[in-house]
Amino acid sequence: MTKKLIINVRLNEWEKRGPNPHIPYSPREIAEDAAKCREAGASIVHVHARGPNGERSHSPELYAEITKEIRARSDILIHTTLGNVYLEGEAEDRVKHVAASKPDIATIDIGSTNMDRYNPAEKRWETTDKVYQNSIESCMFFARTMKELGVKPSVGVWTVAFMRATAAFIEMGLLDNPALAKIPLCGGGRLAGHEATPAGLAAFLHAIPKDESIQWAVCTKHANIFPCAAMAIAEGGHVAPGLGDYHYPELGCPTNADIVHRIARMSRDMAREVATSADARELLRMPPG
Repeated sequence: MTKKLIINVRLNEWEKRGPNPHIPYSPREIAEDAAKCREAGASIVHVHARGPNGERSHSPELYAEITKEIRARSDILIHTTLGNVYLEGEAEDRVKHVAASKPDIATIDIGSTNMDRYNPAEKRWETTDKVYQNSIESCMFFARTMKELGVKPSVGVWTVAFMRATAAFIEMGLLDNPALAKIPLCGGGRLAGHEATPAGLAAFLHAIPKDESIQWAVCTKHANIFPCAAMAIAEGGHVAPGLGDYHYPELGCPTNADIVHRIARMSRDMAREVATSADARELLRMPPG
């Protein structure tokens, strides 16, 4: 039987409202949007805490409120961020929001990269100091802490080297089999990951273990996900779309639920059923909700 598709909708990464006004900020907005995405076919929701005007927040109390609001409305699995380059400092401080909110899933970016954006029209970097630093020591701490909390890691895999590190963590028992991995592909001058095209995704395929020990999903930062989504569906991967990464002006600035519905329809048209939250738990070997 063909493996069902997990849709992990990325509601509100770091993109702010602008051309598309549908990015949720408040805990209530996030929870209501998550419920609509669950109805449209998403089984996991990836969330960031935001302030009233969309500013970044790392408040443990705000994350706890978000998870409470989401669980009051649907059974969708909750996936919180690790904070990216915007949450630096000691490893213990970087997971305080995870301990406070007790999500189902939380991110570990299993390596380091440069997060600066390049402006090709002006032939210059917009910033030159955004180093996203994740030592192996820190990643081991995050993995052990999340295991103690009963939270499943979602491993951020920015390059093929990150995929190899993930396999090593599975061998060491630091990540449960199967590990959940997200492959962020990058457009819009973000050069931290592979290009946000099917060719960029194809560069990873040789490194993905054939034993299903890594369940991977693709997301595209600052780029339309649909070409890469079709490839991921065909190759047995999963898809992580959402307005948090891209506004989708070419689609008339849709809602997150609209995007999830399109991905779900594409998957069914390709003869692959879409996973419910219970299906996702089973596929990832997570305890029942």
